[in-house]
Amino acid sequence: MDYAHDGSTRWAWAFDVLAELLAEPSSGPNVLPERFVHVLRVLMHKSDAEDDDPDRTNALEYINKPLTREGFEAYYGDDALLYIRHIGTRTISQAANPHRPFTLKELERREALSTYLNTCSEDELIEEVLLPLFRQLGFHRIQAAGHKDKALEYGKDIWMRFVLPTQHVLYFGIQAKKGKLDAAGMRKGSNRNISEIHQQALMMLGHEIFDPETSKKALVDHAFIVAGGEITKQAKNWLGQKLDATKRSQIMFMDREDILNLFIVTNQPMPSAALSTVPSPDDEIPF
Repeated sequence: MDYAHDGSTRWAWAFDVLAELLAEPSSGPNVLPERFVHVLRVLMHKSDAEDDDPDRTNALEYINKPLTREGFEAYYGDDALLYIRHIGTRTISQAANPHRPFTLKELERREALSTYLNTCSEDELIEEVLLPLFRQLGFHRIQAAGHKDKALEYGKDIWMRFVLPTQHVLYFGIQAKKGKLDAAGMRKGSNRNISEIHQQALMMLGHEIFDPETSKKALVDHAFIVAGGEITKQAKNWLGQKLDATKRSQIMFMDREDILNLFIVTNQPMPSAALSTVPSPDDEIPF
């Protein structure tokens, strides 16, 4: 950061700088400004622990006193780094940029999750990966239809809602597939044809869902097509040609790369079946 001590009283100078950082715009509701969180993360790095507090438990308790009064709490993640979350919504204060460079530990976790996606079932993809991920991203009332009673799905595996800052509500449906989505003429193994997903997406957008919180029915506003494998360019182009301009704006895609990147940058706990391939974190985390 472009700050240097000006020779004045240290505590007063530090107070002014922290107040300036805290006044910066945040990336969304119920989160702290990114640079302010970065200061706390560097301050609380475990490599600076004292001999009488090796896990920084006392330091964490001390820093949580003022944070709790403002509705936030600090905790250490699986990567031994400090995170700040809002107590009420559980939203983590961080810039979840999936395109930023990953640390060595994050790359190891990403590879372990990719291995898990090769072997998990479709239900495990939904329950262990997608549900916690979308909860962290700020979606509410996330409900999975499951695969026990397919007659009740109406083309969607998950429905959820997102509340805009204006308090307007958008409803989303998710059609999740474990394998690769392509535009081939016939299914091969776990590969799925995009024409099947096209029909399911149309069912999703045309069917009402019941929101028990408002006791009203609502149409799905947008549809996510999520694949545990790759969604090929040919598949996206085929679907784009089939949809008119209105429907095209309602369909969004997520494939394995998107899932992996978002899962890592939001610091989600790894599925239990994937933990065996993740190295245990140590205190020396490279920046």
